[in-house]
Formats: sequence, structure tokens, C-alpha cells
Amino acid sequence: MSKIWETIKSYFWWTHSRGSLHYDVMVTLILLFIFVTPYFVDYKDKPAERKPRDGSVLVMPDGENNLILRVDARDVKATAPAEIQAELQKIITPISGAVTIKRWAPEQDLGGHLVGYHVWVRR
Repeated sequence: MSKIWETIKSYFWWTHSRGSLHYDVMVTLILLFIFVTPYFVDYKDKPAERKPRDGSVLVMPDGENNLILRVDARDVKATAPAEIQAELQKIITPISGAVTIKRWAPEQDLGGHLVGYHVWVRR
């Protein structure tokens, strides 16, 4: 019984040299623990759920200190041109900072449905 206890103690204190049988057994046990236990034990280590972004804005450079932004139409609820520009400014400001809208234009698909807005801004 003393010999078994000494072997367990030597495994715990990791006293065996590399390449020995006992060293290989210890490494194998560790690898088995790492790769096999997740099938039998629920560690509850799921990836964090990502909150989807509120909207989608594509930013493209357009020369010196100018940007072209594409804003998804679902993010803009207004219908009047002045209100649309105000909403576009509100959407763009957190992304690109304080900018001035030079102009904006609606983007439509082949069916004539509004899909987004192209906004030209100056920093």
C-alpha cells in the first residue's frame, strides 16, 4: 500500500522526468481530462450573446475630410425631407463625430423600394 501512496504522491508533486512512463501517464490523464470532460460535465461556458446593432451604416472615404455614408432605410422613420436629414444627422453623429451633411440621396432597389440613403458629409 505504501508503494501506491508513493506513486500517487509523485504524480501530485510531478517528480517524474520527461520521457518516463509515469510522465507520459500524467500528461495523458491531463489531456483526457481537458478533452473528454466537456462531453460529460456541463461547465455552462457558453459564448456571450451579442446584442444586434441598432442599425447599419457603411462609411466610405471620399477625398479630403469628406465621407460618404450609407444608412439603411429601416433606421430612418421620417418622411419629410427636413425630418429625414435630422434623423440622418442623429444616426451619423455617434459614428463619425461632428460632421456637416452636404447632401443626401435616397437609394432604391430595382423594384423602386427605398433601401437606404447615401449621405455626403464634411468633417
